[in-house]
Amino acid sequence: MDDNRLHVKLTYGSQLPGSDAVPASDVARLGSRLYDRRTDVIARTEALNRAGAVPLAPAAHASVARVIEVSTEAFARWMAGEGEQTARDVGREAATIFGQLAIQREAPLNEITKRTLRWRDAVREVIDEIADELGASLDSRREAHRMLQRSADVTLVRLCEAFENERGEIDDELARRQQELVFMATHDALTGLPNRTLILDRAEQLIARARRERQLCAALFVDLDGFKAVNDGLGHRAGDELLRSVAARLESTIREADTLGRLGGDEFVILADGIALAAGPELVAERILDALKQPFEIDAAHNGRVAITASIGIALADGHGAVDLLRDADIAMYRAKLAGKNRYMLYETGMQDQVHTRIELEMDLREALSNEQFYVVYQPMFDLDGLAPIRMEALLRWHRHNELPVGPDQFVPMLEESGLIAEVGRWVLREACECCANWAREGLEIGVAVNVSAIQLEHDQFVQDVADALAESGIDASSLTIEITETALMRDADKTAERLRAIKALGVRLSIDDFGTGYSSLAYLQRFPVDELKIDRSFVSQIESTAQRDALIRTFVQLGRSLKIETIAEGIEDQAQLQRLQAEHCDVGQGFLFARPMEADQCREFVERWAATQPRTSRASVER
Repeated sequence: MDDNRLHVKLTYGSQLPGSDAVPASDVARLGSRLYDRRTDVIARTEALNRAGAVPLAPAAHASVARVIEVSTEAFARWMAGEGEQTARDVGREAATIFGQLAIQREAPLNEITKRTLRWRDAVREVIDEIADELGASLDSRREAHRMLQRSADVTLVRLCEAFENERGEIDDELARRQQELVFMATHDALTGLPNRTLILDRAEQLIARARRERQLCAALFVDLDGFKAVNDGLGHRAGDELLRSVAARLESTIREADTLGRLGGDEFVILADGIALAAGPELVAERILDALKQPFEIDAAHNGRVAITASIGIALADGHGAVDLLRDADIAMYRAKLAGKNRYMLYETGMQDQVHTRIELEMDLREALSNEQFYVVYQPMFDLDGLAPIRMEALLRWHRHNELPVGPDQFVPMLEESGLIAEVGRWVLREACECCANWAREGLEIGVAVNVSAIQLEHDQFVQDVADALAESGIDASSLTIEITETALMRDADKTAERLRAIKALGVRLSIDDFGTGYSSLAYLQRFPVDELKIDRSFVSQIESTAQRDALIRTFVQLGRSLKIETIAEGIEDQAQLQRLQAEHCDVGQGFLFARPMEADQCREFVERWAATQPRTSRASVER
């Protein structure tokens, strides 16, 4: 007899599951009668469970009822002498089902344990009644009780094992996903390169090492020339493809010890020191310009190829920190653009023209609101199940003097830096709510979403701004959705959570914008009263291009579903992306596939025209 079997025998006695002992004839008679009365056991167990304080959901209740039924039958057959293997197998199956219920939080573990013990008590009652009817001996009654207790004990042990196994797998999966989210917080989602956060950290290390070893270190700020035209002319998908190709080519031109990162948009930075700069940082810049001369293969281009150049700013560390180093390289890059592009410039102390330009831009921004140069356009968002427009996202635009509209990526950061974003944001909020009220008066039942800056969330006044916009427009609070980025949420997490709870109390919906690109954490999703996760377009654009990106989309949707949070996909540009998102049961989507941003007075016409066309693609059709 092996040690494990001996230990079990010493613990449970000779007649344990797996032993060769055969129940006595009286015990077998009890088992036969118990088999006949198994419906009584089920009914009594149900009665005990109903008396408990915690009701179960219908699906969980059905699973528990099934376990009670098969466990009673298996135990009765074991007592009747049909063999213990069936009872052992059923016990394992029952524990597994219970464990899954507990780990999936369909039922608390303690409640599952209570139901196991209630089943044991119900079986014992019926056994005692049968024993009284048959006049069974006290020993046979005691043996039946011991067998019942052992059966319940084994089930409870296996329940705990199943729970621990399931929990271990979940913990491993959560740890893996958390690692992915940490990586995403320090790396660019599109190219996989270090992002600004990681670049600044590595630049500080580089400067410190160069200072100790008395070596040169430099930052080369690389900005693509004419990238906006590629993005606008060929679409964001082609733009993303070009950025990935540029990243790969830049990586091939630098040493393994150097650092290449993407700061955002079409801006890259290279950190170099030591041998790489021995002949001068200009040679590094020349290698980069040479590497970019060869056209890039882009599927969406007219002839499958795109030629692009870059402007490069170079700054040498002069004892200041990483922020100053990147700022100087940025200024030098702008000077290279002003000088004609497709070249490099070395930063010099006198390069302050760009600063003056920024001051001029800020002055124009301060007058833009009073001069009515700002306006709002709206991009529809669709329920991906029925493909019906449910909301319009308000997007701020600026006509500067008599020039062409200035891109929001250029002036919104300036609004935030100058503090003007609070006033402008308040205007956008009121404008969007008033448009929503006008749509309602025209019979258009559609909500509106407004992006909110971290600066706005820093003040209690924002809560009052939302309340005032609702009161002045008269729209239902549920028609308004406030979109906040992950970065904005974490600026002052405690105060932000307090303000968001106050806004939520008004009845307004809250959405996390650009989810996956900032401080993605499972913890903060439970901390803030969030209704929606808006998956960043960088993930949507890469659906089916890599298994990892596809898995991340699935992870985001499943995460939202488990937390009862809706998921929204932005940047949908083709049917393949739409169908993939529908297959993953993403709730809402928006993108150029449906519509580009439009003026407020065009929204009603668009919605009516969309309804009249009755688009055929829906989740149901995808699943068929």
